[in-house]
Amino acid sequence: MNILENEFLKVLINPIGAELHSIYNKEKNIEHLWQGDPKFWASRAPVLFPVIGVLKNNSYSYKGKSYQMPKHGFIRYNDDLVAEQLSDTKVSFSLHDTDKTLEVYPFHFRFEITYELLGKKLVVSHHITNTGKDMMYFNLGGHPAFNCPLYDDEKYTDYHIYLEKGSGTPSNILSNEGLISDQTIEVFEEDKIKLTPTLFDHDALIFKNINAEKATLSHETKGPMLSMEFKDFPDLGIWAKPKASYVCIEPWLGYADLENTTQNIEEKEGIQQLAPEKKHQSAYTIMIH
Repeated sequence: MNILENEFLKVLINPIGAELHSIYNKEKNIEHLWQGDPKFWASRAPVLFPVIGVLKNNSYSYKGKSYQMPKHGFIRYNDDLVAEQLSDTKVSFSLHDTDKTLEVYPFHFRFEITYELLGKKLVVSHHITNTGKDMMYFNLGGHPAFNCPLYDDEKYTDYHIYLEKGSGTPSNILSNEGLISDQTIEVFEEDKIKLTPTLFDHDALIFKNINAEKATLSHETKGPMLSMEFKDFPDLGIWAKPKASYVCIEPWLGYADLENTTQNIEEKEGIQQLAPEKKHQSAYTIMIH
């Protein structure tokens, strides 16, 4: 594990997949990150690149050729990432295209993700460079799961997620295959989403082009526990396995395939484009209250 630590927090990152493994609050002696109980969901905070969610039939086409791509892409579970511990409070992981990636993703790239502790904040930064000669297409996102409730005397229903300016954004419903349907549901009560045992009966909540730039996980009476700023990410997922004691707050650039997708990656809704030799930069910040 790579370790980041200051007077407030101790953070562990697993070099396999550059996945957050722990956000330990030293002041309150509590763990904020879900610890991956396989009875519900074994992951903790996978990094999503170059796709988010599922592709129709786990495949897409580019220039007339079909490619297979697993759910959430190939950073998750990847042990080829190179780690560089930059300081006691900063670490970076990188991956470039290889023969293995080119079999599933025909683009030349350099991917870098950096974690930095700044007081009670953890900044997660991404730098993606198109090192090829063609336009590059990708999605990018985070998938951190936060413990909820935090204390033994609390219930899941004691919590809500507050999204300033989020009210009025409908959530798209996923199909049984994990594809985005054209059906939507309203889940906001003003700017709050109350956490209930049935909230995720239709799988993840998917918000396209949400106006909100900050999500706060709050207890009804004790107030905010943590928040996430994601102004660089126009799309948002919120998810948990039903009856599990966590909630994921997921900043996204893009989302899963639509049910009626053409499967051509150049036409994929929400896809990002990066010209040759250009660099993409985006970051989100987790703040512990």
